[in-house]
Amino acid sequence: MRVGLFGFGRTGKAVATILLQSKESHLCWVIRKSKVLQHRSVPEFLGIQSDEPGLIFPKDEWTPQQLFKEHPVDVLIDFSSAEAILSYGEEAARREIAIVSAISEYPSETIDFLGKLSQQTRVLWSPNITIGINFMMLAAKVLTSIAPYTDIEIIEEHFKAKKEVSGTARRLAKALSLPEESIKTIRAGGIVGRHEILIGFPYQTIRLIHESISREAFGNGVLFAAQNLVDRATGFYTMEDLLIPYFNLK
Repeated sequence: MRVGLFGFGRTGKAVATILLQSKESHLCWVIRKSKVLQHRSVPEFLGIQSDEPGLIFPKDEWTPQQLFKEHPVDVLIDFSSAEAILSYGEEAARREIAIVSAISEYPSETIDFLGKLSQQTRVLWSPNITIGINFMMLAAKVLTSIAPYTDIEIIEEHFKAKKEVSGTARRLAKALSLPEESIKTIRAGGIVGRHEILIGFPYQTIRLIHESISREAFGNGVLFAAQNLVDRATGFYTMEDLLIPYFNLK
């Protein structure tokens, strides 16, 4: 599976690390805003032993047509910006390249654009692409469908400097039909990120907890998404769509 990566910030580097370590993916190139590290090898920069080329290109060096022609890929991973998809999306869809976007927020018109692209190729958008968070969300929805009378609380914890409510917590609240105002927040020390869904039954309590340890968790989610998306039919997917078949334990 040939992969192209948009974005090489802290999370992009962590994702590249996982892609390079996987035997199922071949990281062909990375696109970043800056010309720093231009034409450097990603494995060399990250200090990873790999035969993958993984060359770093600045975003203005290639048009999408040139890039996909000279360096073809099967899947695109986007950790860059909300605007990036507008530059490469149509050409990727025309070539039926699968698109995995982990951008946190898109304007409504860009979401509509993703839907348009999905008529020609496979598109997945997940604001939090970690397997753990998406599993937790799906498991909570299953539990609340079994017992709709339960009490539900969402608690999110992050480092002290983080002011806004976690976007992931807002997604959890929306999925469980809870008002955002009900989210409980804790800010202390250097907590990377912790989300908890507390489900209160009359005589028992279930706690679903996800704790981020490092950004490589996003890489694990990306790899899972790409592997489960690349051979699917054309359409607009979520991580939930990819996870549901794994709940069939027969």
